Amino acid sequence: MPNNRLHNKSVLKKFRKTLRNHGTTAEAVMWTLLKGKQLQGREFRRQHSVGYYILDFYCPQEKLAIELDGATHFTELGMKRDEARTKYLKSVGIRVVRFENEEIFQRAEAVLKEIARHFYST
Repeated sequence: MPNNRLHNKSVLKKFRKTLRNHGTTAEAVMWTLLKGKQLQGREFRRQHSVGYYILDFYCPQEKLAIELDGATHFTELGMKRDEARTKYLKSVGIRVVRFENEEIFQRAEAVLKEIARHFYST
């Protein structure tokens, strides 16, 4: 029987866990700011999969993905992959907000305000 789930496909479980346990420093910092409903009471999940894409952070209440981009995202191939990913996520009703890793370290409060700006209701 094929796995037709959209969210957290079982075939990606080990990979999601590996990503959670070996994330980037920027992801670790961002998680400390988002976990426990700290941002306007919104629940965020980290390394949540949608289809065959694993999102850095996902807010199910807002259908909002937060992606942190490091150097590999700014190559030609990386940009094409991100474009395809964003197109797919939009097709299933998920909005995507992207930040460069450095933004998390240099202007975390502004990043949180920008995320909250994308909430449907505050």
